Parts: sequence; C-alpha cells; structure tokens
Amino acid sequence: MNDNRKIIHIDMDAFYASVEQRDNPALKGKPVVVGGSPESRGVVATCSYEARKFGIHSAMPSKIAYKRCPYAIFVRPRFDEYQRVSRKIREIFYRYTDLVEPLSLDEAYLDVTDNKKNIEYATTIAKMIKNDILRETNLTASAGVSYNKFLAKLASDYNKPSGLTVITPKDAQEFLDKLPINKFFGVGKVTSRILKNSGINNGYDLRQLSIHELEQIFKNRGYSFYQLARGIDFRPVEPYRERKSIGAETTLSHNLNIDDEEVTEILDGLCEEVAYRTKYSEKLGKTITLKIKYEDFTQITRSISVEHPICTQGDIRIHVYNLLKNVHSENRQIRLLGVTLSNLVDSKDEFTNITIFEYIDSIKKI
Repeated sequence: MNDNRKIIHIDMDAFYASVEQRDNPALKGKPVVVGGSPESRGVVATCSYEARKFGIHSAMPSKIAYKRCPYAIFVRPRFDEYQRVSRKIREIFYRYTDLVEPLSLDEAYLDVTDNKKNIEYATTIAKMIKNDILRETNLTASAGVSYNKFLAKLASDYNKPSGLTVITPKDAQEFLDKLPINKFFGVGKVTSRILKNSGINNGYDLRQLSIHELEQIFKNRGYSFYQLARGIDFRPVEPYRERKSIGAETTLSHNLNIDDEEVTEILDGLCEEVAYRTKYSEKLGKTITLKIKYEDFTQITRSISVEHPICTQGDIRIHVYNLLKNVHSENRQIRLLGVTLSNLVDSKDEFTNITIFEYIDSIKKI
C-alpha cells in the first residue's frame, strides 16, 4: 500500500441549489428544490441543506418533496450556468495539478503528490483550492485529504458543508473502525440492515469478517470490502479515462411495485439526468439500459441498442418505458432504479464541426 500518495476529493456543497441561492439572494436560507414542478411528473435534481432537513433528496418525485415541505421553493435547473461554473472550478484545480479526475459537474479527485506549486502538504493545497473557489465563484466546497481515493471521498463527506477533513495513514484504521457500516461505499439500506442484524454495525465489525464470510454477503465484491475495511485502495486518479457509459440511479426511500405511478415519475427524472449528463459530456449513445434492484437484493438489467445514437430525454425515455413493459416483477417490490446510456460516440459532427445539440437547438428556433 502506497501511503505516500496525496489525494484530495473536492465536493461542491449542494451545487445546483447553491448556485441558485447565490444568484437570487431571496432564496438564501430557504428550502430550495432544483428540479421539476410538483404539479407535473417532475423529479428533484438536488436541493439546499434547508430542504434536506425535511427528508428531501435527489431523484425524489417533486410532488412528494412538496408534501414534505409545502413552502419549499421549486426552481427549474439552469444546466448551462452549472456547466459554466463547473468549468471555472476545474480551471482552479488545474492550477495545482494536471492529475484531475472529474466525477461530475460538482466533484473531482486530485492527485497532488507532485503538484505544480511544489507545496509539501496536501492539506495546504485543499485549503487554497477551497479559498479560490469561494473567492472566484462565491460558492463553498468540502474537501477530503488522504492517501487514497476511498478515504479522500469519505473525508470530504464527513463535515459538510464547507468542511475539510484529513485522514492520515496513522489515523485511517481508527477512523474506519468507528465508521457506521452504511457509510461504506456500496452498502445500501438492505445490505446495511442485513449486516446490522448480524451484529455488524461499523468498520471494526466488518474487519473481523473473513474474506469467505464477506464473499457470502457481497459476492464478487467481498475482497473489495476486505480491503476497504483496512483502508486499502490502489486506484489511481485517472485524468484521461475514456468514459464508457453515462448513467443515473437512485435507491428508493420506500419500496415500490413495478406498476406504481411513482416508478414512472422516478424514471422520468433519471432519463432527464442522463440526458443532461450526456449533453455536457458531448456524447451520444446507442445502448439504453434499465436497471432494477428488488427488495430481496436481486438485480436485473434490460438493454436495447439502436441504429442511430440518441441523446435527448424523450428518446431515452421511450426506450426505457419499452424495456420496463417487458419486465415481469413476480410480485417483488423495487428498491432501486437506474438508467444508463452506453456504446457512446462523440457528438461532434466531423463535416460541419457543430454538435448535434446545437443542431437540435437551431431546429427549435425555426
């Protein structure tokens, strides 16, 4: 294990909602929900910390968010602005290192082991980046610093908003031993419940399990959990990784039947999110995949490939709905839904040098 690496994970605080509150002072301190209208089949893209206190979260149908907080302020997303701010934030990252691995518009890993400013301590760099972001965008970010990606991401989530947490090699095992079991990446509600029923409540309890026992619980992920419980993660920061798929998924706040209207509403939101992510990645896709995980933790996927690549919410939604029609639930309830677009191609048209999205926008104006 390389304890000499210096990895930072930066995660913007309630990014979309924070941009809206920044640009409209009347929204500051208010429960803001960025997403579709509760009167339509809208879905929450994200929400402010004030709204999260009411149990509102991303991918939740907007009408449910409204029931939980009737005086929440619903705002339509402005993805063009979020993208512009995201580019500015990445410019800040590249001042310190070229080893930047963006995960989305609002978070990224940075390897600052050898950095452009020859600063010895990663904590110093993290503070400087947070200050740069605040000064130049008027937004706050949380940062995690450690010797690998897993711990850095845990650290950035530890003290939100505007937090800075450092996990050193010396302190890592103690931190992990005290970590609640549901905080480990890949441990959802069902797995967490299974583990807790077996007396496994934290990282220390997890570390007592053998690889064989972990494989019985997590199947082929068993060895990965064996390593994570010990703070081992060799994954490099990959700045040039070619994206193979674009997806969005959500674990439901309560289990649903496949024919519940709420399932359709959630899939609408997931299709919208995938469409936006596809647009800003300047990609199109030829394969659409629907992912369903049931209450018994079994999982199925259904895929379809099309001749011509697609990118819009409407096109993705049509194929997802067709896939859903061919799913037989056998009276099992659903606990997770996901939509993925893969078999990606570049959206740039080599003949006209414009993107397909610009072409679509031009058609709309005719």
